[in-house]
Amino acid sequence: MKKIMLFAMMAASLCFFGCNKKAAGKTAIRIAMVTDSGDITDQSFNQTTYQACKDYAESAKLDFQYYKPAGDSTADRIASIDAAYQDGYNVIVLPGFLFGEAITKVAKDYSDAKFIGLDISKGDLGGSEVPSNVFCAVYAEEIPGFFAGYAAVKEGYRHLGFLGGMAVPAVIRFGFGFVQGANKAAEELGVANDVTVEYVYGGQFYGDQTITATMDGWYKNRGVEVVFACGGGIWTSACEAAAKVNGKVIGVDVDQTAQINSYGEGMHVTSAMKGLGATVNAVLTAIQNNSWDTYAGQVSSLGLVSGSDLSANYVGLPVNTWSMKNFTVSDYQKLVTEVYSKSIAISDSIDALPAVSVKVNTYQNIK
Repeated sequence: MKKIMLFAMMAASLCFFGCNKKAAGKTAIRIAMVTDSGDITDQSFNQTTYQACKDYAESAKLDFQYYKPAGDSTADRIASIDAAYQDGYNVIVLPGFLFGEAITKVAKDYSDAKFIGLDISKGDLGGSEVPSNVFCAVYAEEIPGFFAGYAAVKEGYRHLGFLGGMAVPAVIRFGFGFVQGANKAAEELGVANDVTVEYVYGGQFYGDQTITATMDGWYKNRGVEVVFACGGGIWTSACEAAAKVNGKVIGVDVDQTAQINSYGEGMHVTSAMKGLGATVNAVLTAIQNNSWDTYAGQVSSLGLVSGSDLSANYVGLPVNTWSMKNFTVSDYQKLVTEVYSKSIAISDSIDALPAVSVKVNTYQNIK
């Protein structure tokens, strides 16, 4: 009896997926989003993705629902994807590399649904061929990392820190870009001998007492002025330490102005962002406009697409909450133009820390 009911549900879904079109020629889609190990209030990947999906669905008058897995495992994530599909959702958005294994398992079973993976690389998919009903976006993290390091030095900071989460490719690119940006600005200002970058990975994607203690040492004992906290919730440890000494913090992935400044007024310097919302909007629009072939079966690295229109780019710094004084939005616009035109080159290699003129102190993982 259960099998008959499931078959009936699936048959109805298939009819909906294949036959239901909007009168205006747009494909009628139902959008679902599944959270990874966090929830939609994480003030990071999940929340940004959720809001982008919700806003798009409301604007286009489409059904939208999010699902939170029961636990932090591939099996739990697959169960939520199964539930979304069986509930009739035919476009499923999955934020974060933790979905890599899940996508490879479900895409072939649900070939009539489309999957949008955010920050999921070919390696996260196990190196296998990307199914035609899957699009995954990765980001050129070295670019916003570069912007953040460059901005910090131009703003006047001379003792910087990079606190990464786990040493996965995305975090490494952020860190190596940060070092390159700090170095470029220091060389332009003629202060390379005065700039130091402390560099460490926490070994996890959340803050705790041990990581906070390390950050206490950086701010209090080493004289670090600003830390680029890069990796999930690890930024909380940087903020806890910074709050004790009026230190500064650079956010990551999304504009973390409000979150960081909640620990201390003016604590946030800038954030090295990925355009999760822009990606969601672009791909959902393509699906609705019957242009899925533009994305089908691809893993695309998204970065700068314009040297003049900052809002069009998939990586960058937030300008709406700009608080820096010495490094202005106009300065940033000029920098973006130079990077886009390749008059400034940024290496995306993660094989070894880039050779730079500024001093970089590297440490063993904290945990």
